[in-house]
Amino acid sequence: MLNRLQATRYIVQHVTDEPIIASLGNPKYDLFTAQDRPQNFYMWNSMGMASSMGLGLAMARPQQKVIVLDGDGALLMNLNSLPTAAARAPRNLVHVIWDNRQFELTGGQPTHTAFCTDLAKLAQGAGFEKVETVETQEAFERTFSRALREPGPWIIVAIIDTERATGRPPKSPTYIKHRFMESLGVKPV
Repeated sequence: MLNRLQATRYIVQHVTDEPIIASLGNPKYDLFTAQDRPQNFYMWNSMGMASSMGLGLAMARPQQKVIVLDGDGALLMNLNSLPTAAARAPRNLVHVIWDNRQFELTGGQPTHTAFCTDLAKLAQGAGFEKVETVETQEAFERTFSRALREPGPWIIVAIIDTERATGRPPKSPTYIKHRFMESLGVKPV
C-alpha cells in the first residue's frame, strides 16, 4: 500500500513552479511537511472544493500544469466537479486522489470507497480518458511522471495507508491567498 507522505514528497521533488492545490486535512498537512512553498495552496474549512479550485486555475493558466491533491472523502463531497472537469478537459490538470477509504481526521469513519464505490470508474464515467489507480510507490511515481509530461486531464487514484499527517501549514486564509497569488505573478486583491 502507498504512503501518502512519501508520495507527496515525490511530487514536490519533481515540480518546479507548478501550483499545487491541497485539500483540507491530511493532503495539506503532508504537502506542508514535504515542502512548504509559495506555490502551495492549503485549503481550510472547504471540504470538497480543491477539485473545483484546481479546475478553475487550470483553465485560467493553460500554459502550466496544475496539481490537485485531494482525499476520497473530500471528493465525494463534490462529485459534480468530476463531470465539469471532464467536460472542460484542461490538458494541464493533474488530479491526485488519496484514497484511504475513510474520513480519517474525524475518527476514521468509512467513506463509500470502503464498500462499493470506485473513484476511477466514477472518473471514467464522468468522461476522463486518462485515469489510473495505483497502489505502490513505484506505480505512483511512474504514473505521476507521465502525467507531468503528457497532456491530460489526469485522474490518479492512489490507494494509501491510514498514516496520519502531522505538519500544520499557516492557518491564515489571507496569508495563504496572497502568498499563492504572488507566486503566480498576480497582484493580491
